[in-house]
Amino acid sequence: MNSARPSLASPAILIATGFGTGYLPKAPGTWGSLAAALLAWPMAQAGGPPALLLGAVLATLAGTWATRIYIERTGTQDPGAVVIDEFAGQWLTLALCPMHPLWWAFAFAAFRLADISKPWPASWVDGNMHTPFGVMLDDLVAGAYAALLVWIAAALLWPTP
Repeated sequence: MNSARPSLASPAILIATGFGTGYLPKAPGTWGSLAAALLAWPMAQAGGPPALLLGAVLATLAGTWATRIYIERTGTQDPGAVVIDEFAGQWLTLALCPMHPLWWAFAFAAFRLADISKPWPASWVDGNMHTPFGVMLDDLVAGAYAALLVWIAAALLWPTP
């Protein structure tokens, strides 16, 4: 295994690490999710939920490719520095979130909780799909759980005009 961090000069490594946020110290998944949430706000303002869903799809496609390259260069199965999966999962969660900072904070926390706890089938994917797509998929499952929680909470608590 090559323990050196691949250079961010490579487009694949830049994507896999969420523009380098995966290289930040301590809790790279949280840093990646935070970066994704901050980028999501202007995306949602410009294109609404479809923009976030498209972002999640594009992050998944590009992330699967970039993760494969990161894994090949480091010899690791699910490297902590790879956080593009957090981008995809966080954007999926935020696609069903009201455009309000407190709701986005709730969605951020819901996604982190689901990503860390990995409710089934995310735990099965994490434990059994040792592929670049598997790295992406467990976060998409966690994102779907968090999106559902946010959607239900918003439906119950957020007044609609």
